[in-house]
Amino acid sequence: MEASQSGEGCYVALTLAHLDIPSLMDRVRSPEAGAIVIFAGTTRNSFASLPVSHLSYTSYPPLALRSMLAICEEVRNRHALKGVAMAHRLGDVPIGEESIVIAVSAAHRGAAWRAGEEALEAAKARVEVWKREEFEGEEVEGVWRANRDGGPGGRGRGQGRVGTQRQRQRFERW
Repeated sequence: MEASQSGEGCYVALTLAHLDIPSLMDRVRSPEAGAIVIFAGTTRNSFASLPVSHLSYTSYPPLALRSMLAICEEVRNRHALKGVAMAHRLGDVPIGEESIVIAVSAAHRGAAWRAGEEALEAAKARVEVWKREEFEGEEVEGVWRANRDGGPGGRGRGQGRVGTQRQRQRFERW
């Protein structure tokens, strides 16, 4: 189950499945490219000394895909890239698994490195994907966090974590 959009040299996707890094690399591969840079953001096992069990992501897919595609097009044009692909996983993401993958290709490595980081920072700041950290044990409630490094978190509305079944039902409608 996946929702995606594409434009000239750009591909974006939201999915409940594992992210397929080789497939994203193939989407940006070009005979004119001398470099492909991949960023894979993974779930780490702790936050602020608390043991994390997993992350849970939710989104409004039509809006998130539009934002992701706009970012890819902006970065592609600014850095003269050959291709940009961005995929974000929704639902529960266990420790060590990828939640976001960005692949960029360019004629030279410098442009690819800069563009990859720029695309990541823009995605974390602008894409309508929300993250909830779930902690091990019942004594600590999960926390909704800004989807950027070191961002402050707040308590989510409602009780407990976002349920996978509920996410699938909402996602399937889009």
